[in-house]
Amino acid sequence: MASLKKFLRNKNYIQIPLIVTQTDHFEIGAKINGIPGRFILDTGASNTCIGFDKVDTFKLVSEASEIKAAGAGGTNLETLISTKNKINIGGWKKKKIKIVLFDLVHVNEALVAHNVAPVDGIIGADVLKKAKAVIDYDKSCVYLKQ
Repeated sequence: MASLKKFLRNKNYIQIPLIVTQTDHFEIGAKINGIPGRFILDTGASNTCIGFDKVDTFKLVSEASEIKAAGAGGTNLETLISTKNKINIGGWKKKKIKIVLFDLVHVNEALVAHNVAPVDGIIGADVLKKAKAVIDYDKSCVYLKQ
């Protein structure tokens, strides 16, 4: 049987390396609107998110949102929404990506407490679904379909 890498490459997937942090999260590099950033890859996050403090950094245009975020830092967290964003992960690109903006201070405080550098946001299941992502936990990489 062919390796997963060969099989997926034959299906037009590209391989993106993941960094395993000291907190056992996968960290991934991505460009949002052409600006590079550091993100946690989170299959349990329904949406891709960026912290309120990074709105200007990533040139995000936001509007009010009725979505309430929930996660490690609590529930019923206020959010904003930004639409029509571009994302580039390795060679994989997509336009018109919706990004949820909320306070990531609690996430970054937890990371820093474990000697992990803060992140700009979270790549969630929405992007992973669009990319038909396949995660290879053993090789610490993710494959995204072109």
